[in-house]
Amino acid sequence: MSRLDVRKTYKLYIGGKFPRSESGRSYEVVSASGQFLANASMGSRKDVRDAVVAARGAFPGWAGATAFNRGQVLYRVAEVLEGRRAQFVDEISAGEGLTSRAASAVVDAAVDRVVWYAGWTDKIAQVLGNLNPVAGPYFNVSAPEPTGVVGVLAPQASSLLGLVSVVAPVIATGNTAVVVTSADRPLPAITFGEVLATSDVPGGVVNLITARTAEVASWLASHRDVNAIDLTGVAGAEGVDWAALEADAAGNLKRVLRPAVQDGDTVEPDWTADPGLSRIRAFVETKTVWHPKGL
Repeated sequence: MSRLDVRKTYKLYIGGKFPRSESGRSYEVVSASGQFLANASMGSRKDVRDAVVAARGAFPGWAGATAFNRGQVLYRVAEVLEGRRAQFVDEISAGEGLTSRAASAVVDAAVDRVVWYAGWTDKIAQVLGNLNPVAGPYFNVSAPEPTGVVGVLAPQASSLLGLVSVVAPVIATGNTAVVVTSADRPLPAITFGEVLATSDVPGGVVNLITARTAEVASWLASHRDVNAIDLTGVAGAEGVDWAALEADAAGNLKRVLRPAVQDGDTVEPDWTADPGLSRIRAFVETKTVWHPKGL
């Protein structure tokens, strides 16, 4: 028996909930071959502001959690992501034009990437911190601390592996995130929001906004309550000038992670390569404490 297709209209993910866009707008998401897949909410600058408020509210609790606990939470995200692999394979295959086998390999890599960062949460302090030698009867200790609220422009082409590769290091160190998803391939990010909502990630730690990057990026970059911004997602985004965004970010001295540049053009990194610690280092501050030695 034939039946009608259920045409989905997805919402945003802000503060652990799934609100409609304040703009009331949506846009069609199509496959790599041009077929209709779903409708996605068209996020606005008001949605960005709401997401920043949610991220700021979640920051004290998430930053104050033990590193071991954050690792447990990230591992749970990997478990839930693994459990929905069939849906992710279908969405990546349609959106990125990959075969099911290639899309399956992407999902495997994304799960492994989340597990990799989960394993780093309680080791970051030892690797990036230090007991400093000083001339005097003092202990001098440097330790990494989270920067705060981090804006993330997610990769345009790599809709899942690239997404988790930029989000996981931000939250592994205790930051909270406001993420603008891939504009043309947002479905894996939307499903990832459902993964976050059904795992142990507190509401507001990660907030996902589906939108045209050029429409909301400047508002995120210039927001005074955002402490850092990752500009990776400008590569392949229409109408976005990363230098202008960096200038916007200077208004409150945000930390800026610049996009990769090759032959004068912005490019996406090779997400299959060893990620290293560069993205972890990008969004931590080093606090140094002096303490007198006992007699």
